[in-house]
Amino acid sequence: MASGESTRGERAPLLTMTGLRIEGQADEEWHEIVHGIDVVLHRGEVLGLIGESGAGKSTIGLAAMGYARPGCRLTGGDIVFDGIELRAASRGRQRLLRGARIAYVAQSAAAAFNPAHRLIDQFSEAPVHHRVKSRSAAEADARDLYGRLRLPEPETIGYRYPHQVSGGQLQRAMVAMAMACRPDLIVFDEPTTALDVTTQIEVLAAIKDVVRQFDTAAIYISHDLAVVAQMADRIMVLRHGNLVEEGTADSIVNRPEQDYTQRLLAVRTFRKPAAEPSAEEPLLRIEGISARYRRSARVLESIDLDIGRQRTVAIVGESGSGKSTLARVVTGLLPPEEGRLVFDGAVLAPALARRPRESLRRVQMIHQMPDTALNPRQRMREVVGRPLTFYSGLRGRKRTERVRELLQMVELEPDAFIDRYPGELSGGQKQRMCIARALAAEPDLIICDEVTSALDQLVAERVLQLLQRLQDDLGVSYMFITHDFATVRAISDEIVVMFQGRIVEQGARNEVLEPPHHAYTDLLLSSVPEMKIGWLDRTLARRGQGPGSDKEGPDRSAPPG
Repeated sequence: MASGESTRGERAPLLTMTGLRIEGQADEEWHEIVHGIDVVLHRGEVLGLIGESGAGKSTIGLAAMGYARPGCRLTGGDIVFDGIELRAASRGRQRLLRGARIAYVAQSAAAAFNPAHRLIDQFSEAPVHHRVKSRSAAEADARDLYGRLRLPEPETIGYRYPHQVSGGQLQRAMVAMAMACRPDLIVFDEPTTALDVTTQIEVLAAIKDVVRQFDTAAIYISHDLAVVAQMADRIMVLRHGNLVEEGTADSIVNRPEQDYTQRLLAVRTFRKPAAEPSAEEPLLRIEGISARYRRSARVLESIDLDIGRQRTVAIVGESGSGKSTLARVVTGLLPPEEGRLVFDGAVLAPALARRPRESLRRVQMIHQMPDTALNPRQRMREVVGRPLTFYSGLRGRKRTERVRELLQMVELEPDAFIDRYPGELSGGQKQRMCIARALAAEPDLIICDEVTSALDQLVAERVLQLLQRLQDDLGVSYMFITHDFATVRAISDEIVVMFQGRIVEQGARNEVLEPPHHAYTDLLLSSVPEMKIGWLDRTLARRGQGPGSDKEGPDRSAPPG
């Protein structure tokens, strides 16, 4: 796969979508959401689909399988896969193709796997069902693909359950499962969005290797243009269901013609001004905190850090470094084994159940995935109103008035949103609702756990600007957990770098991000995709992880340096 290659000689296209039109249902009415899109894809070619939330990327990717998700319907155009018109094909014919010749890799592997079955059982299901392989041959193939995808212990990892492997390992297991029947086409739908930068680079390398080795065509969907630039031969830029621009990866990245494409390339310009160190007593002091889950080894070891008033402290590190565990300790969900938390000069009770309501009010949390954090059966007036009643005793008209004020505070029009359900909101709107719910308690500290990782870059930029404005207006402090260094650069005052439950570096933003770096911080920074064609291949070659390499990635048995 050579980035920039736009043709495949005289070979007939594997997939052709002509004049594709798709409608979606909202408020019991149907509205067109994809407006006459044309797609041509050859074997061995990777097509990148890029654009913000609501652009139609995932909807078009699913349409390549002749499928429309619930609440959507294919209304126009032709979808021809290897000579087969998918819209006209019977459901039985479509089922024979899906999983066998066309595969799909979802954004969230944790949600896509059945938690009650082992990885190898789920791998074997499709090839056995489609009579491609026997069960024993499928299991042997699973072990081979696990090795190709650089999973640890490929001979035995398949016998684990999904919860017994890391997020990056589970995502690679899903790629292996998609390859089980050696499909001609794989649709990758945001497969690395929620992964930390070092895990992401390994998953990207694994995907690229598989596509190269098996001459598989792929549609790669992402809101991250830097990632798409490493994976795709051609890129289609989409907005509101329309094609904005199409070209080779090189032309889109280096010579974009349309204003919207240029805006996508120029996002993340927001920077919080550097602040002078404060001599004031910190809002939260974490002193010598160590913690473990039941009988496991310690997951936090002697953590010491301060979060100042009206300051943002970014906590960065790989999956498993202890970032979210530290948040659980601060919120009282995981009592520490050693150490203490001092909040506004008073020691916090280690367990949530022992904290008074006033302490609970002052520390709030915004979760990574608003889809799972919001009750799908509650309207927004209830979601935001519940903490108002719980903490402030507001009811009736006063509660409704305050809900409306909070919606305005997070830049949502109250009349338009107060009676909507979460399913009627975009990703960015859902996250704003989660912010409004946290603000309803009038907290002093908000823990933001990867709050922008699932958002496209334009929406993420606006959410960061909103959080900064709220900090300026309300004086709230943030403990900002993230693996995204663009976010770290934009919003942090101080940075804490964690590795395997320990702090390996901390300091002011400019001190940590400017060289010389600690070796582990340097590894994280060097794993952030750059908007340069061929960056991934050069980085893998430099680390000795190119195609065919036996290395599984950086050694994480001890912190570098």
